[in-house]
Amino acid sequence: MTSLPNQIFFAGSYANKDQSGIYTVEFNPNSGEMTIKSMASGVDNPSYLAVHPNGRFLYATSEVGAGAVVAFKIDPNTHTLKEINRHSTGGSSPCHLFIDHTNRKLIASNYGSGNAAIFPILPDGQLGAMENLLAHEGRGPNPERQEGPHAHSAIISPDNRFIIIADLGIDRLVVYAFNSGSDFVEKHGDTVAAPGAGPRHMVFHPNGRFLYVANELNSTVSHYELDVTKGSLTHIETLSTLAKPNPDSFVADIHLAVDLKHLYISNRGDNSLAIFEVADNGRITFKDAPSCGGNWPRNFALEPNGRFALIANRRSNQIAVMGLDNGAVSTAPTAQLELSDPSCIKFLTQGVTQ
Repeated sequence: MTSLPNQIFFAGSYANKDQSGIYTVEFNPNSGEMTIKSMASGVDNPSYLAVHPNGRFLYATSEVGAGAVVAFKIDPNTHTLKEINRHSTGGSSPCHLFIDHTNRKLIASNYGSGNAAIFPILPDGQLGAMENLLAHEGRGPNPERQEGPHAHSAIISPDNRFIIIADLGIDRLVVYAFNSGSDFVEKHGDTVAAPGAGPRHMVFHPNGRFLYVANELNSTVSHYELDVTKGSLTHIETLSTLAKPNPDSFVADIHLAVDLKHLYISNRGDNSLAIFEVADNGRITFKDAPSCGGNWPRNFALEPNGRFALIANRRSNQIAVMGLDNGAVSTAPTAQLELSDPSCIKFLTQGVTQ
Protein backbone atom coordinates (compact mmCIF):
# COMPACT_ATOMS: atom_id res chain seq x y z
CA MET A 1 0.00 0.00 0.00
CA THR A 2 1.28 3.46 -0.95
CA SER A 3 2.62 5.49 1.95
CA LEU A 4 0.67 8.72 2.49
CA PRO A 5 1.96 12.02 3.91
CA ASN A 6 0.92 13.11 7.39
CA GLN A 7 -2.11 15.36 7.77
CA ILE A 8 -3.30 18.01 10.20
CA PHE A 9 -6.63 18.11 11.97
CA PHE A 10 -8.11 20.38 14.62
CA ALA A 11 -10.09 19.15 17.62
CA GLY A 12 -12.60 21.27 19.51
CA SER A 13 -13.71 20.52 23.04
CA TYR A 14 -15.65 21.71 26.06
CA ALA A 15 -13.16 23.81 28.00
CA ASN A 16 -13.07 27.07 29.92
CA LYS A 17 -11.44 30.00 28.15
CA ASP A 18 -8.39 29.80 30.40
CA GLN A 19 -7.86 26.16 29.41
CA SER A 20 -6.62 24.66 26.17
CA GLY A 21 -9.75 24.07 24.11
CA ILE A 22 -8.66 23.75 20.47
CA TYR A 23 -5.93 21.28 19.57
CA THR A 24 -3.77 21.11 16.46
CA VAL A 25 -3.00 17.45 15.85
CA GLU A 26 -0.71 15.71 13.35
CA PHE A 27 -2.21 12.51 11.97
CA ASN A 28 -0.40 9.63 10.28
CA PRO A 29 -2.83 8.18 7.70
CA ASN A 30 -0.70 5.06 7.37
CA SER A 31 -0.67 4.00 11.03
CA GLY A 32 -3.47 6.09 12.49
CA GLU A 33 -1.15 7.57 15.13
CA MET A 34 -1.82 11.10 16.41
CA THR A 35 0.44 13.74 17.98
CA ILE A 36 -0.70 17.02 19.53
CA LYS A 37 1.38 19.83 18.01
CA SER A 38 -0.13 22.88 19.71
CA MET A 39 -3.10 24.06 21.79
CA ALA A 40 -5.14 27.26 21.81
CA SER A 41 -7.10 28.81 24.68
CA GLY A 42 -9.22 31.92 25.09
CA VAL A 43 -12.61 30.52 24.04
CA ASP A 44 -15.31 29.17 26.35
CA ASN A 45 -16.54 25.80 25.03
CA PRO A 46 -15.09 25.81 21.48
CA SER A 47 -17.32 22.83 20.77
CA TYR A 48 -17.62 23.06 16.98
CA LEU A 49 -15.13 24.08 14.31
CA ALA A 50 -15.10 24.95 10.63
CA VAL A 51 -11.94 25.12 8.51
CA HIS A 52 -11.90 27.53 5.58
CA PRO A 53 -11.24 25.54 2.36
CA ASN A 54 -8.18 27.71 1.62
CA GLY A 55 -6.58 26.25 4.76
CA ARG A 56 -5.69 29.69 6.15
CA PHE A 57 -8.52 30.27 8.62
CA LEU A 58 -10.47 28.38 11.29
CA TYR A 59 -13.73 29.32 12.98
CA ALA A 60 -14.95 28.11 16.38
CA THR A 61 -18.20 28.40 18.28
CA SER A 62 -18.25 29.54 21.87
CA GLU A 63 -21.11 27.38 23.11
CA VAL A 64 -22.26 29.43 26.09
CA GLY A 65 -25.34 31.45 27.03
CA ALA A 66 -24.17 34.59 25.24
CA GLY A 67 -22.89 32.70 22.21
CA ALA A 68 -20.05 33.80 19.96
CA VAL A 69 -18.10 32.72 16.91
CA VAL A 70 -14.34 33.23 16.88
CA ALA A 71 -12.11 33.56 13.80
CA PHE A 72 -8.51 32.34 13.81
CA LYS A 73 -5.62 32.59 11.38
CA ILE A 74 -3.77 29.30 10.81
CA ASP A 75 0.00 29.63 10.63
CA PRO A 76 1.01 28.02 7.31
CA ASN A 77 4.12 26.39 8.78
CA THR A 78 3.28 25.42 12.35
CA HIS A 79 -0.55 25.33 12.05
CA THR A 80 -0.83 27.19 15.34
CA LEU A 81 -3.88 29.42 15.77
CA LYS A 82 -4.06 33.18 16.31
CA GLU A 83 -7.39 34.85 17.01
CA ILE A 84 -8.25 37.63 14.56
CA ASN A 85 -11.78 38.61 15.65
CA ARG A 86 -15.05 37.41 17.15
CA HIS A 87 -18.74 38.25 17.06
CA SER A 88 -21.87 37.51 19.04
CA THR A 89 -24.05 34.93 17.30
CA GLY A 90 -27.19 36.76 18.35
CA GLY A 91 -28.35 33.80 20.41
CA SER A 92 -27.38 31.17 22.94
CA SER A 93 -25.34 27.96 22.78
CA PRO A 94 -24.11 27.99 19.17
CA CYS A 95 -23.29 24.39 18.31
CA HIS A 96 -22.63 24.18 14.55
CA LEU A 97 -20.89 26.13 11.77
CA PHE A 98 -21.04 25.87 7.98
CA ILE A 99 -19.18 27.77 5.24
CA ASP A 100 -21.04 28.32 1.98
CA HIS A 101 -19.63 26.86 -1.23
CA THR A 102 -18.27 30.21 -2.49
CA ASN A 103 -16.48 30.74 0.86
CA ARG A 104 -18.19 34.10 1.34
CA LYS A 105 -20.54 33.37 4.24
CA LEU A 106 -20.53 31.47 7.53
CA ILE A 107 -23.68 30.22 9.26
CA ALA A 108 -23.75 29.65 13.01
CA SER A 109 -26.64 27.63 14.47
CA ASN A 110 -27.76 28.67 17.96
CA TYR A 111 -29.19 25.62 19.68
CA GLY A 112 -30.37 27.36 22.85
CA SER A 113 -32.27 30.23 21.23
CA GLY A 114 -33.40 28.38 18.11
CA ASN A 115 -32.00 30.76 15.51
CA ALA A 116 -29.12 30.92 13.03
CA ALA A 117 -26.77 33.81 12.28
CA ILE A 118 -25.10 34.54 8.93
CA PHE A 119 -21.78 36.41 8.73
CA PRO A 120 -19.74 37.56 5.73
CA ILE A 121 -16.22 36.13 5.54
CA LEU A 122 -13.80 38.94 4.68
CA PRO A 123 -10.70 38.43 2.47
CA ASP A 124 -8.40 38.47 5.51
CA GLY A 125 -10.44 35.75 7.22
CA GLN A 126 -12.17 38.03 9.67
CA LEU A 127 -15.92 37.83 10.08
CA GLY A 128 -17.93 40.91 9.20
CA ALA A 129 -20.97 42.11 11.11
CA MET A 130 -23.92 39.74 11.23
CA GLU A 131 -26.11 40.10 8.14
CA ASN A 132 -29.07 37.86 8.99
CA LEU A 133 -30.60 36.18 12.02
CA LEU A 134 -33.04 33.42 11.05
CA ALA A 135 -35.45 32.65 13.89
CA HIS A 136 -37.95 29.83 14.35
CA GLU A 137 -41.04 29.31 16.50
CA GLY A 138 -42.92 26.31 17.82
CA ARG A 139 -42.33 23.20 19.90
CA GLY A 140 -42.38 19.41 19.64
CA PRO A 141 -43.91 16.55 21.65
CA ASN A 142 -40.85 15.94 23.87
CA PRO A 143 -41.42 18.28 26.87
CA GLU A 144 -37.79 18.15 28.00
CA ARG A 145 -36.01 18.59 24.68
CA GLN A 146 -38.63 20.24 22.45
CA GLU A 147 -40.11 22.99 24.62
CA GLY A 148 -39.12 25.47 21.90
CA PRO A 149 -37.05 25.76 18.71
CA HIS A 150 -33.47 24.43 18.76
CA ALA A 151 -31.56 25.06 15.54
CA HIS A 152 -28.97 22.28 15.66
CA SER A 153 -27.26 22.66 12.29
CA ALA A 154 -27.47 24.44 8.95
CA ILE A 155 -26.06 23.31 5.62
CA ILE A 156 -26.27 24.65 2.08
CA SER A 157 -27.24 22.68 -1.01
CA PRO A 158 -24.31 21.91 -3.34
CA ASP A 159 -25.65 24.39 -5.90
CA ASN A 160 -25.44 27.06 -3.15
CA ARG A 161 -29.06 28.16 -3.64
CA PHE A 162 -30.73 26.86 -0.49
CA ILE A 163 -29.98 26.80 3.24
CA ILE A 164 -31.51 23.90 5.18
CA ILE A 165 -31.70 24.26 8.96
CA ALA A 166 -32.34 21.17 11.08
CA ASP A 167 -34.42 22.34 14.04
CA LEU A 168 -34.49 19.64 16.71
CA GLY A 169 -37.02 21.48 18.84
CA ILE A 170 -39.79 21.75 16.27
CA ASP A 171 -39.11 18.60 14.18
CA ARG A 172 -38.62 20.57 10.99
CA LEU A 173 -36.15 21.08 8.18
CA VAL A 174 -36.55 24.76 7.37
CA VAL A 175 -35.50 25.80 3.84
CA TYR A 176 -34.31 29.29 2.92
CA ALA A 177 -33.52 30.72 -0.50
CA PHE A 178 -29.96 32.05 -0.43
CA ASN A 179 -27.58 34.21 -2.47
CA SER A 180 -23.97 34.28 -1.28
CA GLY A 181 -23.27 37.39 -3.37
CA SER A 182 -25.61 39.54 -1.28
CA ASP A 183 -27.36 39.56 2.09
CA PHE A 184 -30.53 38.07 0.55
CA VAL A 185 -32.08 35.24 2.55
CA GLU A 186 -35.77 34.36 2.41
CA LYS A 187 -37.79 31.54 3.93
CA HIS A 188 -38.72 29.16 1.15
CA GLY A 189 -40.60 26.40 2.96
CA ASP A 190 -40.20 23.63 5.49
CA THR A 191 -40.50 19.89 5.77
CA VAL A 192 -41.96 18.23 8.84
CA ALA A 193 -40.06 15.30 10.36
CA ALA A 194 -41.69 12.55 12.41
CA PRO A 195 -43.01 13.87 15.75
CA GLY A 196 -40.26 13.61 18.36
CA ALA A 197 -37.56 12.73 15.81
CA GLY A 198 -35.34 15.70 16.65
CA PRO A 199 -33.36 16.36 13.44
CA ARG A 200 -29.76 17.17 14.38
CA HIS A 201 -27.05 16.92 11.69
CA MET A 202 -27.28 16.55 7.91
CA VAL A 203 -25.16 15.68 4.92
CA PHE A 204 -25.78 16.22 1.21
CA HIS A 205 -24.63 13.81 -1.47
CA PRO A 206 -22.44 15.78 -3.90
CA ASN A 207 -25.08 15.24 -6.61
CA GLY A 208 -27.19 17.82 -4.77
CA ARG A 209 -30.29 15.62 -4.66
CA PHE A 210 -29.87 13.20 -1.77
CA LEU A 211 -30.04 14.65 1.74
CA TYR A 212 -29.48 12.45 4.80
CA VAL A 213 -30.62 13.67 8.22
CA ALA A 214 -29.55 12.20 11.57
CA ASN A 215 -32.48 12.35 14.01
CA GLU A 216 -31.17 12.61 17.56
CA LEU A 217 -34.19 11.84 19.70
CA ASN A 218 -35.52 8.67 18.04
CA SER A 219 -32.20 7.25 16.77
CA THR A 220 -33.08 7.24 13.09
CA VAL A 221 -31.75 8.54 9.80
CA SER A 222 -34.03 10.03 7.17
CA HIS A 223 -33.38 10.20 3.44
CA TYR A 224 -34.89 13.12 1.53
CA GLU A 225 -34.59 14.21 -2.08
CA LEU A 226 -34.22 17.86 -2.99
CA ASP A 227 -35.97 19.20 -6.07
CA VAL A 228 -33.24 21.58 -7.20
CA THR A 229 -35.64 23.62 -9.33
CA LYS A 230 -38.29 24.11 -6.63
CA GLY A 231 -36.13 23.88 -3.53
CA SER A 232 -38.52 21.40 -1.93
CA LEU A 233 -37.69 18.25 0.03
CA THR A 234 -39.48 14.93 -0.40
CA HIS A 235 -39.17 12.25 2.28
CA ILE A 236 -38.04 8.92 0.86
CA GLU A 237 -37.35 6.68 3.86
CA THR A 238 -36.42 6.57 7.54
CA LEU A 239 -34.38 3.78 9.16
CA SER A 240 -33.15 3.03 12.67
CA THR A 241 -29.48 3.63 13.38
CA LEU A 242 -29.39 0.88 16.03
CA ALA A 243 -28.81 -2.85 15.71
CA LYS A 244 -31.33 -3.31 18.53
CA PRO A 245 -33.52 -0.84 20.47
CA ASN A 246 -31.75 1.29 23.06
CA PRO A 247 -33.84 4.04 24.73
CA ASP A 248 -30.70 5.54 26.26
CA SER A 249 -29.05 6.22 22.91
CA PHE A 250 -29.05 9.51 21.01
CA VAL A 251 -27.81 10.08 17.46
CA ALA A 252 -25.08 12.69 16.98
CA ASP A 253 -23.07 13.08 13.75
CA ILE A 254 -23.37 11.89 10.14
CA HIS A 255 -20.95 11.64 7.19
CA LEU A 256 -20.77 10.10 3.74
CA ALA A 257 -17.75 7.93 2.96
CA VAL A 258 -15.21 9.03 0.38
CA ASP A 259 -16.51 6.31 -1.98
CA LEU A 260 -20.08 7.71 -1.62
CA LYS A 261 -21.26 4.12 -1.17
CA HIS A 262 -21.43 4.16 2.62
CA LEU A 263 -23.02 6.40 5.23
CA TYR A 264 -21.91 6.54 8.87
CA ILE A 265 -23.82 7.83 11.92
CA SER A 266 -22.65 8.02 15.54
CA ASN A 267 -24.89 6.74 18.34
CA ARG A 268 -24.22 8.23 21.80
CA GLY A 269 -25.22 5.88 24.60
CA ASP A 270 -25.24 2.85 22.32
CA ASN A 271 -21.63 3.91 21.68
CA SER A 272 -21.64 2.65 18.14
CA LEU A 273 -21.03 3.82 14.59
CA ALA A 274 -23.93 2.83 12.37
CA ILE A 275 -23.03 1.75 8.83
CA PHE A 276 -25.39 2.04 5.85
CA GLU A 277 -24.84 1.09 2.24
CA VAL A 278 -25.87 3.77 -0.26
CA ALA A 279 -27.39 2.63 -3.56
CA ASP A 280 -27.09 4.54 -6.81
CA ASN A 281 -30.65 5.82 -6.36
CA GLY A 282 -29.76 7.17 -2.91
CA ARG A 283 -31.62 4.55 -0.88
CA ILE A 284 -29.83 3.23 2.16
CA THR A 285 -29.55 -0.20 3.78
CA PHE A 286 -28.52 -0.76 7.40
CA LYS A 287 -25.50 -3.07 7.64
CA ASP A 288 -24.09 -2.94 11.15
CA ALA A 289 -23.47 -0.76 14.23
CA PRO A 290 -20.06 -1.73 15.67
CA SER A 291 -18.33 -0.09 18.63
CA CYS A 292 -17.16 3.51 18.36
CA GLY A 293 -14.08 2.66 20.43
CA GLY A 294 -15.12 4.75 23.42
CA ASN A 295 -17.98 6.42 25.29
CA TRP A 296 -20.39 9.03 23.88
CA PRO A 297 -19.29 9.66 20.24
CA ARG A 298 -20.39 13.27 19.84
CA ASN A 299 -18.69 13.95 16.52
CA PHE A 300 -16.43 12.16 14.08
CA ALA A 301 -14.48 12.78 10.90
CA LEU A 302 -13.52 10.57 7.98
CA GLU A 303 -9.93 11.20 7.02
CA PRO A 304 -9.69 12.38 3.40
CA ASN A 305 -8.12 9.15 2.07
CA GLY A 306 -10.98 7.06 3.40
CA ARG A 307 -8.82 4.72 5.51
CA PHE A 308 -9.98 5.76 8.99
CA ALA A 309 -12.81 7.25 11.03
CA LEU A 310 -11.65 9.52 13.88
CA ILE A 311 -14.25 9.61 16.64
CA ALA A 312 -14.49 12.22 19.42
CA ASN A 313 -15.67 10.14 22.37
CA ARG A 314 -16.52 12.86 24.85
CA ARG A 315 -17.18 10.86 28.02
CA SER A 316 -14.12 8.65 27.69
CA ASN A 317 -11.97 11.72 26.98
CA GLN A 318 -10.30 10.35 23.88
CA ILE A 319 -10.26 10.35 20.12
CA ALA A 320 -10.45 6.82 18.75
CA VAL A 321 -9.11 5.97 15.30
CA MET A 322 -11.15 3.16 13.73
CA GLY A 323 -9.98 1.47 10.54
CA LEU A 324 -12.30 1.44 7.51
CA ASP A 325 -12.34 -1.32 4.90
CA ASN A 326 -14.97 -1.26 2.15
CA GLY A 327 -17.46 0.22 4.58
CA ALA A 328 -16.64 -2.05 7.52
CA VAL A 329 -15.27 -0.60 10.76
CA SER A 330 -12.46 -2.21 12.76
CA THR A 331 -13.45 -4.03 15.94
CA ALA A 332 -10.98 -2.07 18.10
CA PRO A 333 -9.23 1.31 17.83
CA THR A 334 -6.10 1.41 15.71
CA ALA A 335 -4.88 4.30 17.86
CA GLN A 336 -6.18 6.58 20.61
CA LEU A 337 -5.41 10.10 21.79
CA GLU A 338 -6.30 11.26 25.30
CA LEU A 339 -8.04 14.63 25.17
CA SER A 340 -10.45 16.23 27.65
CA ASP A 341 -14.11 16.51 26.54
CA PRO A 342 -13.50 16.25 22.76
CA SER A 343 -16.47 17.38 20.69
CA CYS A 344 -15.42 18.07 17.09
CA ILE A 345 -12.76 16.99 14.57
CA LYS A 346 -12.01 18.86 11.35
CA PHE A 347 -9.20 18.08 8.91
CA LEU A 348 -7.19 20.91 7.37
CA THR A 349 -7.62 19.18 4.01
CA GLN A 350 -11.31 18.48 3.75
CA GLY A 351 -12.97 15.40 2.33
CA VAL A 352 -16.46 14.91 0.92
CA THR A 353 -18.33 16.78 3.64
CA GLN A 354 -17.66 19.55 6.15
